[in-house]
Amino acid sequence: MHTFKPAFIALALAAAASSVHAGDALLVNRVHQEQGLNLPTKGMSMAEVERRFGTPTSKLDARGGGSRHQPVINRWMYPGYIVYFERSRVIHTVLNTPAGNNTDPANPR
Repeated sequence: MHTFKPAFIALALAAAASSVHAGDALLVNRVHQEQGLNLPTKGMSMAEVERRFGTPTSKLDARGGGSRHQPVINRWMYPGYIVYFERSRVIHTVLNTPAGNNTDPANPR
């Protein structure tokens, strides 16, 4: 019985390593996809984003702002992506994924 345990652990570790590698590949592909698109970039002001990309389809309620260590985060939705602002500057733009895990942050599942 004791010889079975190390073999089982080795198989489990190998399976976990292959799934992590697949996840890494998906992340790399997504980053390359984002880099090839014309999206709002880090540091742009809200006014610049609206001028270059138009009016968002919706502006979600601000979050945070409870203290100096939790700045106000604003989120604007555009077809295909969401722009995140810290106060009034872009901190990140996220593509909507086919899995749908970030298509409507106003109504998390």
